[in-house]
Amino acid sequence: MSNSLIDSSAFQLAIANMKTTPEIADVLTERYQAPPHDLEALLQSPEDSLGHVYACFIKLAGLQTIETENAIDSDTHYVEYRWQQTHDIWHIITGFDTSEIGEICLQAFYLAQFQLPLSSLLIANALISVTLWQPEMLNVMLSAISQGWQMGKTDRPLIAQKWEENWKRPVSLWRTELNVQPVGA
Repeated sequence: MSNSLIDSSAFQLAIANMKTTPEIADVLTERYQAPPHDLEALLQSPEDSLGHVYACFIKLAGLQTIETENAIDSDTHYVEYRWQQTHDIWHIITGFDTSEIGEICLQAFYLAQFQLPLSSLLIANALISVTLWQPEMLNVMLSAISQGWQMGKTDRPLIAQKWEENWKRPVSLWRTELNVQPVGA
């Protein structure tokens, strides 16, 4: 579904808004592409480093890293590629877990940070699903959306970060520099 939004007016508006933030505009102009995430090499990084924590996160969850095989020929293609490639890094930095609620928190964070069109659809779908099939969870879901939104509005733009250039930097230092108060801290 996400790829079908690439040419949407919603994504074009998101890009226009992103370009008003100098940090993001610079990354969009550059279209920074990191080298493949070498998990075995990252596991050799210091234990408190983003690289080590990320590699452990990916391996423990049985996930795969995302690398592009497609041409990145527009800002929307770039943003789509980059958010998918760094999605699990955002979980680490924000402290949002990978539960359904944690994922919705992160989608609200995306929406607050750069208006990712898919995020609004996933949040709407989650609200519809909870309302119809788990109404007792509605307050929890709304709180999660609010928390993600508030964090996204106060933290520096995560989409503008070149995480891979500083894998050895401690997660705590990343959080401090980006003004992130992780969940549960």
